Amino acid sequence: MIKEYKRIDLFGKLLFEKALILPPFRAPNPMHDEACFLHVREGDYKSFSESEFLKINTKQSVLMKCGNYVGQMVSDKKTGQYQAVAVHFHPEVLRRIYGNDLPNFLVNKKKNTPRHNMALIEASIPVDKYVEDVLFYFDNPHLVNKELLCLKTKEIILLLMQTQNAPHILQILENLFTERTVDFKATIAAHIFSEISVNELAQLTHMSLSTFKRKFKEIYQLPPQQYILGQRLAKAKDLLQVSNDSIQEIAFATGFKTIHHFSFKFKQHFGSSPSKYRLDFLGK
Repeated sequence: MIKEYKRIDLFGKLLFEKALILPPFRAPNPMHDEACFLHVREGDYKSFSESEFLKINTKQSVLMKCGNYVGQMVSDKKTGQYQAVAVHFHPEVLRRIYGNDLPNFLVNKKKNTPRHNMALIEASIPVDKYVEDVLFYFDNPHLVNKELLCLKTKEIILLLMQTQNAPHILQILENLFTERTVDFKATIAAHIFSEISVNELAQLTHMSLSTFKRKFKEIYQLPPQQYILGQRLAKAKDLLQVSNDSIQEIAFATGFKTIHHFSFKFKQHFGSSPSKYRLDFLGK
């Protein structure tokens, strides 16, 4: 549930947004003509791109280039809330901000797009201070003007260039508005053991649910739910044989949301519970 939401626009486009959410909360986050810097103030954020997964903890940030995403908000253990501040980058807005003095990353497009759509930014005092400034303007909208917003946009880009992960950040900035072409099978392989639904997989592959299911069956010869469940159970069985992880850890590692659901499906498929299967295997 969204408890509080505020936004500040520049040149008719979303620039800053602040959200206070009471999880559980998941949402698609397509960004086909924009990029985004997201800073987590409370809780954690799980971001799924077409072929990646990244967890952003409290005080950390992420830079996401244009692409297709699904986001999951995780509540803070103390407050039960999730809170984040985001800065959005639109190519036309950046061109108006910089005028004829466009930075190199907007002018010199690279032929080879980066392997990653996201870059993690570790907690730092400069980023925290920047976010505090943005929150101040949310609380004092009468102080906000176009010139100030332009300066704050330039400031966050300069800060990103000076982070510990600067080489990765620069690679993403240079391809900020160039979408990667991701193979259908690569997306499935990247998320088959993730906590992600068939609907969300369809969103990540830029397809309607019906088109996704049809293409999936053409490639894998089975409906998505059946194939994915089979792969997860097969991996879980292997882990039970070779790993010392607990049943719960194996359940979560193979994409099951609860140990009860995992145990039920495992017994239905293999004829015994995960714990009994492990004991029987070790006893042989």
